[in-house]
Amino acid sequence: MRRVSTLAFVLLSSLLLIGCTVNPATGARSLTLLSWDREVAMGVEAAPGMVAEFGGETPDAQAQAYVDEVGARLLEGIEEGVPELPWEFTLLDSGVINAFALPGGQVYLSRGLADKLSSEAEMAGVIGHEIGHVTARHGNQRISKQFGYNLGLLLAAIVVGSADEDSDFKKYGELGLPVIAVGGNIVLLSYGRDEELEADMLGIRYMARAGYNPVGQREVMEVLRAASGPRSQPEWLSTHPESSTRIARINELLQGEYAYTQNSPEYVMNESAYERRMLARLNRLGPPSHGSQRVSLLENPVLWCGHCRAEAELALSE
Repeated sequence: MRRVSTLAFVLLSSLLLIGCTVNPATGARSLTLLSWDREVAMGVEAAPGMVAEFGGETPDAQAQAYVDEVGARLLEGIEEGVPELPWEFTLLDSGVINAFALPGGQVYLSRGLADKLSSEAEMAGVIGHEIGHVTARHGNQRISKQFGYNLGLLLAAIVVGSADEDSDFKKYGELGLPVIAVGGNIVLLSYGRDEELEADMLGIRYMARAGYNPVGQREVMEVLRAASGPRSQPEWLSTHPESSTRIARINELLQGEYAYTQNSPEYVMNESAYERRMLARLNRLGPPSHGSQRVSLLENPVLWCGHCRAEAELALSE
């Protein structure tokens, strides 16, 4: 059993040593077992299926060009150290209120969400948030953490299984493993909540660097809170924090680090441009080819970014 324990320790230590890197967007060390090139390949591979699932692209070239323009403006503010990625911004022909990003730079915004917004700054808030998921490598981290957790649980099971049948270690280990499994999954959910708050922060950073008023990010959260309805489970059992939690964090940033952007004409909302270039054009189209204006993500009543679902599907396909 001592040999098995030593092997488990060596494997987990090697995993952490090899996989921990400094993130260029956050400056923090994180477990990222996949290379940037692998992230790009996974995102490119999954993109056609995700587009098809959500009704394809919105059939208005000018509305799509508007999304591309705002996305490109935000990309000018991403950090050094993020490599050149094949960024694409797609306006999906879906009435479902949704936005998500795939690893490697594929970013999506649905018609259902775009129709709920009222300014270019709000759209920049949505897109900036999704760019933040990519630059912070949240997809990579989620897959890496799940792999590391599963490996640790497997090694723990091997160690317990190799113990003497009459030992206390064997008896209590068999009782404790299911508890560890449940507790570990709750910890992973908290990682998801932390990632959402981090993406909010990065989205605000990119908005300010692009000249948008970051109050638009808060207004997006207010739109999502109104659309999501009451929560059916406590926040600590959800992959995403409550909108009120996110709004409180954003308010702290607006009153602190980004106070200089408030009441300044240099940081715009562009409501009239959004009305003309997005809302008016969407109103001329027929109904979306996918879904209705509802919130529908894994039947979870809490608004969240579809990157979580996409990453889970990518991990399962590996």
